[in-house]
Formats: sequence, C-alpha cells, structure tokens
Amino acid sequence: MSATPKLSFWILLLALTGCWFPAFSQADDSLSASIRKAGATRVAIASMPPYMTMSPSGQAAGVLIDLQNLVIKSMDLPAIAPVFTQWDSMVPGLQAHQFDYVASLAITEERCKQMVFSAPHYAYQIGLHVRPGNPKHLMSVADIARRPNAKVAMVTGAPWLAYAVKQGVKPDQVVRVPDVQAGVATVIGGRADAYLESQFAVSNPEQKGVELVVDEQSPIFGSGAVFRKEDVRFRDAFDEKLNASIREGIIQKLYQKYEIAGGDAQARLLGTLRKASEIVPSCE
Repeated sequence: MSATPKLSFWILLLALTGCWFPAFSQADDSLSASIRKAGATRVAIASMPPYMTMSPSGQAAGVLIDLQNLVIKSMDLPAIAPVFTQWDSMVPGLQAHQFDYVASLAITEERCKQMVFSAPHYAYQIGLHVRPGNPKHLMSVADIARRPNAKVAMVTGAPWLAYAVKQGVKPDQVVRVPDVQAGVATVIGGRADAYLESQFAVSNPEQKGVELVVDEQSPIFGSGAVFRKEDVRFRDAFDEKLNASIREGIIQKLYQKYEIAGGDAQARLLGTLRKASEIVPSCE
C-alpha cells in the first residue's frame, strides 16, 4: 500500500526538477516550437552560387541549403523557406525576428558578441582571385600590402579585412563589393588587381575568368549558421546533427552533386572542427 505514494512522489519530483525529459525539451526550445507551429523554417540566404541560390520561383538550392535541409529534417522540422536578404541586413533582420536563423555568415569575434554560431559548415584559407597569368605576381595578402598601388576587392564585412589591415593593406587600396559575383567582375574589369574571398567560394574560377592563388600564410577561417543568443539550445541540437552529417561524408557527396572541386579538402578541414570557438576562441 505504501509503494504508490512513494512512486507518485518521485514522479512529481522528476517533473519539478526538469528531468521529465519529453515535456521539458519541447517547452524549453521555443524556436523549434515556433517553427513547427508556422510549418516552415524561415532562413535568411544570400546569393553565393553554388552554395546558396534562389530561383525566380523562390526555391532555394545549393550545397549549404541541401546540407541544412538534411540537418533540420533530422531534427523533425519543416524544410527551409528562404528569405533572400542582403549580407549587411542579416544580423539586424535576425535580431528583429524576421527569420528563424541565417544560413551562413563568416564567424568573427564581433558577431559572436551579438549571436551564436553553429559548428563550421565551411572552412577555408584566403584565396586571391587574380587575372589569368597573375600579371602582378600576387601570392599573398602581404604582397598586396607591399605594393601601395595594388587594389584589392572585398565584400563588405568580410572577416579577412582585419587580417589584411594587420598585413599592412591601406584603406585606399580596398574596393568594397556587395557579393562574390561583383568581386570577380571588379577584377575582370580592371578595377582591382585581386579579389579576396575564401579559397572555395568561386567554383571553377578559370571558367569565370580569374585564377585562384591560395594565401598559404593566412589563418583558417570558417562560416556557420547564425542564431539568436536566446536560441542556444536550438543551436546545440543543430550542431549535433550537423557534425554527425559531416563525419558521415555528406560534404564530398554535395560537392560532387554540384560539380565543385575541392570537396575532399573541404571535408578534411571541417573534420578537424566541431564548434565555432575553434575558429574564434571567444565564441560560445
């Protein structure tokens, strides 16, 4: 007769202390609950083919889109509903709850003060995209700094701007561009001698009219999905599925699907990384 009251007591205690796992996990992750209620995962994306693209009909595709759809499907969440957003509007839009998260941004110390990043889904060294034949023989960012007349194009907010400044590149050498396509066009058009971008960002660079030179002296940079600080539990669940997918070889498969060179190199880099703090130590 005394067993039933004791059992009821322990059930009540487990519930009150947060150890009643099913109810606790659902109530605690407000972002997952909000996404399920809406029936779509609203994600900010920008133009970065073949990693992120959006068709005229509003369908998103690309390596990072496919990867993240796989991740959120494994979290039992609906597919990505893309929200096309300019790069410099992504952080304000995220903070204003215009979307659930941002598909990809470079992991930087300044951004980590405002948001939390997933584990890196893209890692790289700096690539100099120059005209065919590399007429100015630029092999590194330091080479650009040593030539005051050299011009270098960079996307606004790029993480390698700080590295370039440390190497001695002057503000009047920098040509700011809105995206990858504009950066390549700036070099082809002769308005810059090099476009700084990740070594993997411009797929098949020769076909686009530029030549890639990897700056072997540069540190490893990384990009990840971006979440509000209040959604850190969602980020942790996302990371668990993301890291598992990378370990299972999804990167090589997606690079093959989109006919992008460097899938094995990308997978090796990502295989050494498990969280954003391994790119920027101050990140959560």
